[in-house]
Amino acid sequence: MRRRAAPTLPDPGLADLAPDQRLRRLELTVTRRLDGLLHGQYRGLLPGPGSEAAGSREYRPGEDEVRRMDWAVTARTTVPHVREVDADRELTTWLLVDASPSMEYGTATLDKRELAVAAVAAVGFLTAGVGNRLGAQVLAPDGVRRFPARGGRTHLLGLLRALLTAPRHDDSRAARPAPRRDPEPSAGGYEHEPAAPPTLLDGLAGVQRMATRRGLVVVVSDFLDGLPDDPDAAPPWEPVLRRLAVRHQVLAVEVTDPRELELPDVGLVTLVDPETGRRREVWTGDRALRERYAAAAAAQRDQVRQALRRSGATHLALRTDRDWSADIVRHVHAQRRLAAAPAATRGGAA
Repeated sequence: MRRRAAPTLPDPGLADLAPDQRLRRLELTVTRRLDGLLHGQYRGLLPGPGSEAAGSREYRPGEDEVRRMDWAVTARTTVPHVREVDADRELTTWLLVDASPSMEYGTATLDKRELAVAAVAAVGFLTAGVGNRLGAQVLAPDGVRRFPARGGRTHLLGLLRALLTAPRHDDSRAARPAPRRDPEPSAGGYEHEPAAPPTLLDGLAGVQRMATRRGLVVVVSDFLDGLPDDPDAAPPWEPVLRRLAVRHQVLAVEVTDPRELELPDVGLVTLVDPETGRRREVWTGDRALRERYAAAAAAQRDQVRQALRRSGATHLALRTDRDWSADIVRHVHAQRRLAAAPAATRGGAA
């Protein structure tokens, strides 16, 4: 008599694990899969210029900036030369994490908030190093939570644990914590209770005040906050993001869910706006309605992409139904190819 093999159970997803187990899973994913593929020679998520002199080379017309001319070497060799620099060895990274109610939505393996934590873990572990520091601001429904820029694995794990264990919107309605000023800013305490939930504009303005030294700014959000109905109008957060991109390298991580892009045919459903609580019944069996929904969602996402492009931010799109680590790898390799391409080629591609 043949013995029947026991059925193999699927591995638990990230959302099914306890916070400490999720932290361990995220760290292993970043250090084993991402770090091995992306790092080396101090290259990170966004390749860019540095400030440490590394020699000179001949000037290439159309590619090099005149302000980088090395006049001493040019006069000595009678051939135009430009200075080369190495990437800075010390990096300050500022994170702005959107934890508003709209980020709690999800219909795939992860919800948008879990995916945002995964993106923060990728940035944190990949930028960790001697002398590097990481600071963050978290936009919660009941205030802005600030984490000062500090280095070390303990600081990063504390930030990730705070993001994973933060109360959800429904929980915060049932038991909202009393507003306070934390006597120890390193604990990531809440600021004063605002008259209204903080917006993405408020968070970007706060990062602009705190990020006094050039570095990397990473914004993790769905970028739906304040998005105007007119697709040609600029969102209110675009000017501040543009000012940040002038001084810092800015990476905008857009988090989306597939159900935000298309509506399935599941009959009568009740849709709830997580920000306002408004409800509306919708008959999804109407094909014309589903087509209008998909077209409006595509136009909305294109509006976000155009705003990020005008701001000068690098755009990384992550979806809850995709492998986020593979998307990050593809994004970084594409950015490196773009940085290594001649300026004339980049201009032609644009």
